[in-house]
Order: sequence, then C-alpha cells, then structure tokens
Amino acid sequence: MRARSNEYEPVPDVDRGCLPRHVAIVMDGNGRWARSRHLPRSVGHQRGRRAVRATIRAAIRRGVPLLTLFAFSSENWKRPIEEVDALMKLFINALEKELDELDENGVRLIFIGERDRLGSRVRDLMDAAVARTADNDRLVLQIAVSYGGQWDILQAARRLAERHAEAPLALDDFETLRSAFEAELSTGDQAPVDLFIRTGGERRLSNFLLWQAAYAELYFTDVLWPLFDEAEFEQALAWFASRERRFGRIGEVDEI
Repeated sequence: MRARSNEYEPVPDVDRGCLPRHVAIVMDGNGRWARSRHLPRSVGHQRGRRAVRATIRAAIRRGVPLLTLFAFSSENWKRPIEEVDALMKLFINALEKELDELDENGVRLIFIGERDRLGSRVRDLMDAAVARTADNDRLVLQIAVSYGGQWDILQAARRLAERHAEAPLALDDFETLRSAFEAELSTGDQAPVDLFIRTGGERRLSNFLLWQAAYAELYFTDVLWPLFDEAEFEQALAWFASRERRFGRIGEVDEI
C-alpha cells in the first residue's frame, strides 16, 4: 500500500468545535459550466470530478467527520437517456479510478439511494467499495445515488409500520417515535446535516436529505461545481463557524 498523500495532511490548529459534524453538498452547475464554454454537458460532469476530489481532500484536512455528496437524484432518471448513460459510466469510472486513493487516505465509503434502479455492475462496484473501506475512520464519504428525500421518508415510514405491525409504537411519545423513525431512514443513526452547501446559484433543496437537513445551515454559492475547490470549501466552513445555531431557542443577541 502506498503512503498517504501529503495533500491530505490535517490543517494544524483547527478548532473542532466550530466544524460541522455532517456536510451535505448539492453539486450543481456542471452543465452550465460546459455550455458557457461551448462544450458537451458530459465534459462538465467529467470536470466536476476535480471538484469532488478537492472537496474530499479539504474535508479530510479539516477533520469533517461526514460528507454526503448528491451524485444522482431520483429525478435525474428523467434526463435524456444519453446523459443518464454518460453519468452512470462516469460514476463507474470514478469508483474504479479513485477507490485506491480514497482507501489509502482513510475514507470509508457508503451509499444511499434506490439501488434497484441501478445496473448490476454499479451495485457490485458499490458493494466492493463499501466492503474494502469498512474499517476506515478518517472520513465517512456518503454518496447519494438514485436518491430522493421524499422517497427516503416514505420508505422509512413503510419500514417502521412493518416493523411495528404487531406492537404499534405509542404515537403520543414524540421523542420515541422520532428516534424510531430516524433509525429507518437511509442515514440511520448518523448525525443530522449541520451544513448544507449548494453550488451553481440555485436556492433550493432539490429533494435532498429533507428530514436530515431540518436544522441545517444553508449555504448557497454562485460558483459552478467544476470551479468549486478547497478554498471555496474553506469559505463555507468559515461562514458556518460564524453562525449562531439556536435550534428554536433565544439567541444571545435577543437576550441583551
């Protein structure tokens, strides 16, 4: 096994208390980046891989525990078949080419989404990546593929109903019910999303981690995804550190 790359060395003197436990990113703008350069959309998606690598590297260096990337949504199946095929080929290629480096640098890979809609080769590669990186603990990299937040909530409700069909939960015990429901989501017992980043200038959630992002800080940037780099990620983290997270409570300014 090769030694870990110096590019992944931790940033010194990081205040861990100011870091989000879970960062989720909608990687938007590949197509517009390509169109502005009179290039095919597929070139934009390929260029976006650089931003993925830079963001993963930045998350490791800063000590972010969990990073979730929205690679392919449930709604993306509605795109032209040529683009869907190109995206799936790119996903396969990225898994095959990037896995060694991710594994060597302590990244644990997991996947969430509607796996039945994916081809057998994609599923096999995902399973192999999960098994190979299962013991890594430097960063959990969660890839959402064929994922939709509404689908996630509905399948969790169905699982919960099936699990408690013979012994129903007490519906008036909110905390118990919420904990039981969250355990059935794709994300299980993970920390909720603290920082939700969307590139490309749009200001919407696009059906991504709807339940998990209930109290996330929403960071929108006009930077197109292929141009998102480590400096942009650092800027998002700095913005997050400046936020006063109240979770419905009264803030310090309000108490003065």
